[in-house]
Amino acid sequence: MSDPTPPPRDARRRRLLFRATHRGTQETDRLVGGFVAARIDMFTESELVALEAVMDLPDPDLADWLTGRLPMPDDAPAILRAMVCR
Repeated sequence: MSDPTPPPRDARRRRLLFRATHRGTQETDRLVGGFVAARIDMFTESELVALEAVMDLPDPDLADWLTGRLPMPDDAPAILRAMVCR
């Protein structure tokens, strides 16, 4: 008999998913959390490192960059650029 539930993610991925979906504002919870939730199992080690750095950024900055209210910094990581609303 097979177990219908997916295997648990490792602790690091669970922690990152929690941080991405509990940013502090509903706007960034949806923008960042939705992106991360859909891809967390596919991220490479380097993407996880970049995501950890993004999780340390302030919510207001993330919301402004992701919605286009402010231009994203030139040195923004690729994973942050991939989150941009289109």
